[in-house]
Amino acid sequence: MAGPAGVGAALCSERFGSQAARGCSAAADGSLRWETWGRRWWGGAGAAPGPAAPPLPRLLTVFLPQGFPDSVSPDYLPYQLWDSVQAFASSLSGSLATHAVLLGIGVGNADASVSAATATWLLKDSTGMLGRIVFAWWKGSKLDCNAKQWRLFADILNDIAMFLEIMAPILPICFTVTICISNLAKCLVSVAGGATRAALTMHQARRNNMADVSAKDGSQETLVNLAGLLVSLLMLPLVSDCPSFSLGCFFLLTALHVYANYRAVRALVIETLNEGRLWLVLKHFLQRGEVLDPTSANQMEPLWTGFWPSLSLSLGVPLHRLVSSVAELQQLAEGHREPYLLRWDQSQNPNKESWVIVKETHRVLDKLFPAFLKGLQDAGWETEKHQLEVDEWRATWLLSPEKKVL
Repeated sequence: MAGPAGVGAALCSERFGSQAARGCSAAADGSLRWETWGRRWWGGAGAAPGPAAPPLPRLLTVFLPQGFPDSVSPDYLPYQLWDSVQAFASSLSGSLATHAVLLGIGVGNADASVSAATATWLLKDSTGMLGRIVFAWWKGSKLDCNAKQWRLFADILNDIAMFLEIMAPILPICFTVTICISNLAKCLVSVAGGATRAALTMHQARRNNMADVSAKDGSQETLVNLAGLLVSLLMLPLVSDCPSFSLGCFFLLTALHVYANYRAVRALVIETLNEGRLWLVLKHFLQRGEVLDPTSANQMEPLWTGFWPSLSLSLGVPLHRLVSSVAELQQLAEGHREPYLLRWDQSQNPNKESWVIVKETHRVLDKLFPAFLKGLQDAGWETEKHQLEVDEWRATWLLSPEKKVL
């Protein structure tokens, strides 16, 4: 400063993250005086000296990422609210299922064998472990590409698993097989749910704050599960002596769970293209000459696995799947400078004019792709990365090292 400031003169302003700005001015005694120029409802840590912030905003900072809402995607809050609802419903359903499994194993039954119960439990766990390994190998690479669909699939499968656990004591002859199948389903849920949660956290974190977003998501889930535990302590004594009432409560909670999950994944607006969103955007562009924005495309995207258009698209395939002779290879690469080879699969789509179709496709792409790419960028899509399922096969041409098969 050049010299002493006058009393009441504004000296500077500052803000903490996305909170309202506050101004600093000189007081009569020479101290600094702080004045808030507006307040946001979520408050936050790091507030200026002075009156304490309301307890509710300070409590929210325990469960929200630092810098909220600017540090996360715009769909963070609606997704997390519905995710909390589904977690609460799932916690209550899980209590009913656990109660049923413990009854089936023999807890409270003086005639039950500890060795038999232990063997059943170990068999149940080992079945789930093997299933987890096989499922991760089989579908692991697909979970990122369709995170919303697999997330919804995982939660519905979890409901099916809990239903089997509730029904297991009713069929004591098939009890062991039933809970083994149930635990197998739950292990698939843990793989799909954990992997898709990581993918969605990556989408929501906007300041390289994946760890913070993930940690606060865990805090939210812990709080919800704690509330579910307290409600379960009140609910179980009421339903334990009435299996039909217990089953009715389970179906009601399951309906809430499925609905909340649907609303949660529908609230997500992912700005990267996967196969389903690319199909919608490209179809709209070819029909109307304009690119759908991410919000519209995400609202139209099917959420049930297997219900999007059956387009057989393979990226990064081995060369022998494209050509079987030198003549075919020359014909396929002739006259094209793109860093990929495009081939119509004649085994699935028999067509004598396949080479003509490929050449015409290249011609159309050369004409339309620049406008399509610019439309994607203008509409808000991320074009530097994608969520298409691409295999690891690549080929380098000795005479043209820059050309690769993608």
